[in-house]
Amino acid sequence: MSTKHSGGSNNSRGIVYSTNPDFKINQGERPEANTLPPPQQNLRVMLDKKLKGGKKATIVNGFVGTEKDLADLAKQLKNLCAAGGSSSDGEILVQGEFRQKIMDFLIKKGYKVKLAGG
Repeated sequence: MSTKHSGGSNNSRGIVYSTNPDFKINQGERPEANTLPPPQQNLRVMLDKKLKGGKKATIVNGFVGTEKDLADLAKQLKNLCAAGGSSSDGEILVQGEFRQKIMDFLIKKGYKVKLAGG
């Protein structure tokens, strides 16, 4: 029985050879973006009506920063509205219709905020 030899690591991502003696293959670690200060953030607040059972949700898009900072901001917004929700990929979802309340809170914190959608 013969075995296939691929001639390299499966994690090489197409790199065959490098002349740089300090070169190291990145093992899937993606550098996380630094969190921009509030005045440099361009956030959009919108209402989504597509949840199960016809329920509404307020969505905040456009956050640039670490997942930890996103989760911290999401927690503050959920506590402000006394509602559930989630956060991921630069987006915060708060269950319920709280566009104006969230927008006022973010403006007080120094964020640049716009209403989006209908």
